Amino acid sequence: MILVSKTYWTGMPFWFRRTPSGARSESLVLRAHDLRQFRAVCWTHDAHPKPRVGVVLAHPRVDFTHHYAIPRLLEAGFCVLGLQTRNGAQDTYVEHEEMVLDVAGAVRWLRERQGIAKVVLFGNSGGGSLLAYYQAEARLPPTERTKESPGRLPTRFDNTPMSPADAMVYVAVHRGQGKILLDCIDASVSDERDPLSVDPTLDIYDERNGFREPPAESRYPASFLDRYREAQAARVERLDATAHAMISRQESAAAESDQPTFSQKTFTQRRDVLRRRFAEPIMTVYRTMANPTYVDLNLDRSARDYGSLLSERPDLMNYSALGLARTVTPRAWLSTWSGLSSRADLVENVARIREPSLLVTPTRDREVLPSDTHAIYAAMASPDKRAVSLDARHYFEPPPGETSGGDADRMLDVVIPWIHEHT
Repeated sequence: MILVSKTYWTGMPFWFRRTPSGARSESLVLRAHDLRQFRAVCWTHDAHPKPRVGVVLAHPRVDFTHHYAIPRLLEAGFCVLGLQTRNGAQDTYVEHEEMVLDVAGAVRWLRERQGIAKVVLFGNSGGGSLLAYYQAEARLPPTERTKESPGRLPTRFDNTPMSPADAMVYVAVHRGQGKILLDCIDASVSDERDPLSVDPTLDIYDERNGFREPPAESRYPASFLDRYREAQAARVERLDATAHAMISRQESAAAESDQPTFSQKTFTQRRDVLRRRFAEPIMTVYRTMANPTYVDLNLDRSARDYGSLLSERPDLMNYSALGLARTVTPRAWLSTWSGLSSRADLVENVARIREPSLLVTPTRDREVLPSDTHAIYAAMASPDKRAVSLDARHYFEPPPGETSGGDADRMLDVVIPWIHEHT
């Protein structure tokens, strides 16, 4: 039995579906304001050697240097800068406050090195919440920007050059990594040390609670769903407390080792303190594929198919290693994966953005549901905003087994004229 969704069987669905013709690419190693390096590819087209408009594509955990939208964007005359943030394609160290610095470096490079007059941030999937977080902070005077991360580290936003983009495009965006996880974390885990531990009264994959063996749809009573959502939030609260305790232990050791009398301690005493100071614990978060909407399509009704973005059998994939936030540092958990602590909440940040904004939603998306789209659009503070819905899946991918299809082109038929009009 193959648990991974058919969407992924022919390759990564967010990469090129055709090689751009007449394109030029420059592989870059850019440096953020905190001196950390990250990779990027700058794309231009032979027919448009000196583009006026630059489009930035970025995602917290996915390499967007070869994003499927790039060929059409190039043909439209734009320069495209696709990023891979400093942490690469993994979850463990992903802190949004650090990645905001990467986006700042990318925008600055486009304006200063490429001579780009107008910058558009193209947020796809989880890239929407990252780029909106950047834009919301960049619009503020440096002294008013967020000063500390949820993990209690300086953000460096106050002394980082941040140039706001001129327009925002959101395509198949959810509220943020933390909000997605809050909805799909398994509330029935009763022991964080045991991947098989379960409270049967909170197990959405238990027939006694309304689950039905696939491919039959499940139906959950409202009373169960209320308890389940409360238990999900409670589990995230407990994980937040664990993360804060780990950070406090490290901070305490740092404070002790900075004392003037620290050098008077024995080597063994100093060694033990320094071990605590520099220890980097990793949290293991079991079972993060348990959103009732995966299997009860009557909830938040849409045209989506059964299952999650990653699997047609979320009831089994829930127990596998593949999933969101499976191993994370305490600070990565708080910054990115906690739906209660992360500041990369798209709804909160679009309310701080006034630049023209376009929201394109695929109606068959398994992760982004109508309630998400309505909340995002309602929160947008831009006086020039537009929402478009298209009959497509999350990645605007072709049907399983095919390598081409018109859904991405239909999306770009909306996006490209809009960018021209607003830049």
